[in-house]
Amino acid sequence: MKKDIHPDYHMITVKMTDGTTFQMRSTYGAEGDTLALDIDPTVHPAWTGGNTRLMDTGGRVSKFKKKYEGLGF
Repeated sequence: MKKDIHPDYHMITVKMTDGTTFQMRSTYGAEGDTLALDIDPTVHPAWTGGNTRLMDTGGRVSKFKKKYEGLGF
């Protein structure tokens, strides 16, 4: 194996959106840095099974529903 080509793994602190923190090894930043997450598994609908909202941008959803209202959707 070639020497000095692998990234340096070190301990960092990961801060979740609810304020909880945990330690993990990473190549992010430097030893002791904090990585603050904007989205994490505790709040993202993909992991929580939360309700999804359909955004009606420019009336596209209502236009679609009106066009196909006779098909039983």
